[in-house]
Amino acid sequence: MEQHRYQETVAQTALRWLYSILLVLAAPLAYLSLLKRGVRKQRHDSRHFLSRFGCVARPEQTGGYFFHCVSVGEVVAASCLIRQIMQHEPTAAISISTTTPTGSARVRAIFGKTVHHFYLPFDFPFSMRWMLSRIRPKAVCITEVELWPNLIHACWKKQIPVMVVNARMTDRSAKRYGKLRGLFLPMLKKLSCVCAQGMRDYNNYLHLGMPEGNLVLTNNIKFDQAVSLGDELNAEFNNLDRSTRFIIVAGSTHAPEEQTLIAAIDQLQPGPSTGSPLLFLVPRHPERFDEVADLLASKHKRFVRTSTNEACDDETEVVLLDEMGRLNEAYSCANVAFVGGSLADRGGHNALEPAAFGIPIMMGPHTYNNPVICEYLESSGALHVVGNTAEITRCIQRWIDRPAEASEAGQAAKQVLAENSGALDKTLYCLQKITN
Repeated sequence: MEQHRYQETVAQTALRWLYSILLVLAAPLAYLSLLKRGVRKQRHDSRHFLSRFGCVARPEQTGGYFFHCVSVGEVVAASCLIRQIMQHEPTAAISISTTTPTGSARVRAIFGKTVHHFYLPFDFPFSMRWMLSRIRPKAVCITEVELWPNLIHACWKKQIPVMVVNARMTDRSAKRYGKLRGLFLPMLKKLSCVCAQGMRDYNNYLHLGMPEGNLVLTNNIKFDQAVSLGDELNAEFNNLDRSTRFIIVAGSTHAPEEQTLIAAIDQLQPGPSTGSPLLFLVPRHPERFDEVADLLASKHKRFVRTSTNEACDDETEVVLLDEMGRLNEAYSCANVAFVGGSLADRGGHNALEPAAFGIPIMMGPHTYNNPVICEYLESSGALHVVGNTAEITRCIQRWIDRPAEASEAGQAAKQVLAENSGALDKTLYCLQKITN
């Protein structure tokens, strides 16, 4: 294959070693930060010291597929591809690495003990070689982002094909990588395949130097994942009924989005056929659960926390979903969704999850993480872009007063999913091609 014939220049090798030296010098601070977070937030980082340096647990079986997923979003995106592999190759070992405890929790929630999970080691030459020697994969799949020079180099030296699945390359990232071309270009030359999730991503990879023969426009695998999600889950959350309360689910929120949404629901009026609106707040990061609870208390809101199994009655104004892995369960009973990270400048999270349940969607203006998805949803009338409290209030009130319009927007969302699925089959074909 072309990537195995590639040879680094002396300057490129020297730059990669300089990067490695700087990384080693920064390692003590990085580990202390992980240890501090683990103790303070009772998270798992401090218990996985050796894995961060390459001494990962050995899987029961080697020679399978290794997926690297940064956190929750990447785990969810990769899950439908991993399930397909399990169906086609039931005896193949699957290893999944993450870099965050929330990503780790999602791996356990989706796959239980059927996959081998560990935290990705620091990108030292020795740690990546050690990790690969312990799991001995036949292929490595990196989901969406996070291209690590020494991980890719170690795979290249061992002739292990590396594929980037659902590859994302924003304009901002492309500019940043372009400034480090001496370090980034050799990584691209060592990749077996990049499956771009959109034309923007395809063009950015091409511009950065990815060989065109190893670059494929598969489109976004999240469309396929969302279609299956809508088919699998359709349950009422804690016996709530959206025909008697107008339920607004704000998913994956960041500060100050919760405060903006609280202010918006204060101005809403009950609809002709529903009671008072009910807001679900689902913070993106579990360490913010208590922070959001304190915010609600300071606003004198009548709220319940799902983790305490408190009953939600007619007087409840807000439900704080402070448990991981239940966001889609909440979307399944919603009348309307707000997708977070979009008023806060985080690029916007996955709008296809609420779309799978046929509900209208709101997002803020910051949607650069998934521009094609948001463009399709917005042009179909399923997604409305809002910029402040007043716009959120007007948008929700319109859907309260005109349920037929809300239903039409929700059906448009499901139609977008149906029209854009197919990336899963293309990605599976690419994976089979590099492993055969």
